[in-house]
Amino acid sequence: MNGYLNESNFMMVEEGFTTRDLLENLLVELCQESDQQAFFVADLGDIVKKHLRFLKALPRVKPYFPVKCNGSEGVIRLLAELGTGFACTNKAEIARVQSIGVPADKIFFSSPCKQVAHMKYAASHGVQLMTFDNEVELSKVARSHPHARMLLGIAADSSPSAHPSMTFGTTLKSCRQLLETAKEQAVEVVGISFHLGSRGLEPQAFTQSVAAAQLAFEMGTELGYQMRLLDIGGGFPGTEDSRARFEEIVAVINSALDLYFPDGCGVEIVARPGRYYVTSAFTCAVSITAMEEVPAEQPGSDSSWDDRSLWHWGILIPCGCSISPLQRPCPDHPSLSSSLWGPPGHPEDRIADGLELPELQVGDWLIFEDMGAYTIATSSPLGGCPQPQITYAMSRVAWKAVQLFLGKPPQTEDDRESVCTPLSCGWEMAETLCVTPVFAPASII
Repeated sequence: MNGYLNESNFMMVEEGFTTRDLLENLLVELCQESDQQAFFVADLGDIVKKHLRFLKALPRVKPYFPVKCNGSEGVIRLLAELGTGFACTNKAEIARVQSIGVPADKIFFSSPCKQVAHMKYAASHGVQLMTFDNEVELSKVARSHPHARMLLGIAADSSPSAHPSMTFGTTLKSCRQLLETAKEQAVEVVGISFHLGSRGLEPQAFTQSVAAAQLAFEMGTELGYQMRLLDIGGGFPGTEDSRARFEEIVAVINSALDLYFPDGCGVEIVARPGRYYVTSAFTCAVSITAMEEVPAEQPGSDSSWDDRSLWHWGILIPCGCSISPLQRPCPDHPSLSSSLWGPPGHPEDRIADGLELPELQVGDWLIFEDMGAYTIATSSPLGGCPQPQITYAMSRVAWKAVQLFLGKPPQTEDDRESVCTPLSCGWEMAETLCVTPVFAPASII
């Protein structure tokens, strides 16, 4: 074991005990204490499953988790234990992962636009891998971090509709000039980076980006650089209903890599999966703090109501997530059209309209699924509310799978059999998790 995560960092639950069960138990306790603060339940076992699936699907690619996606301690500790690297965008994120003992050589300072103070912090703490995509950034690196190992960022979307000011990365046409400028300033360039991000890894765009990266590699090699690292960014889907989409994406990735960077060419491949790892692992519970009934806009109507506005407090809710009331709807009472808002007094924080929800009251709870990505505030939450509590859980069989993955064999025959059974703490898929020696930590990072 690597020592980043132990059983004191999460709640161990037995097989068959779901995230929903744990959430409802916590709500009973909160109601008894009259505590209506919003909170998260995080199924760390879901992240374990995602990690092993990623390694199996993309055996040549080493994952670096973007801390800005979810910097909660349980997530960072688990992924460090599993051997991933970390992509950080500022010195606070670097300090966060180094505070638990993650070495500098597993940290990628991935921001394309870095403050000089943060760059100097990275230099003083041994973080060398960084990116650049223009001469201004290159000059900052030359002055502030002479030992940096740089990746040249190229634009992932070269379509005519892509607005230059809305994308990071240089054009292929500008690569040689930037590489020559780096040479003049004695900056070491070791590879190429691109990032399709939330636009998704469309097959054609990805193949084009890998092909462009291969041409940029050739330019760097011609100028005398030892080009040995390719960063393919992120954009992998994070929910189980998009599993087919994930499989389609990785098939295209493997095909493109085999064509342009074949196995044995000496190039290391890394990626930055963020939403993929954490989206489906987190469930959020928020209580209704206020509500307002809206009169129906019908001629001659002066007393009927057909819409409600519900408010919650202190959680960043992304659009499009699954929302359900904790209370079971009564079949005798029809659903009501409802709108959901953030803190009262913030008219811009309208989360959703036209929700069909049962009759609810102030103090009732709403449950939000798939809440792991970009929902954990890294600064002071809205209105100065305290940071929502996160309860981490993992099934016993998932924890045994982690131990087996890291080379610690199960102690008994029963343990060995249980590792190859369905993992059900918040997992909807009935699949087995049998870890083979091919996933030894040395082959990951």
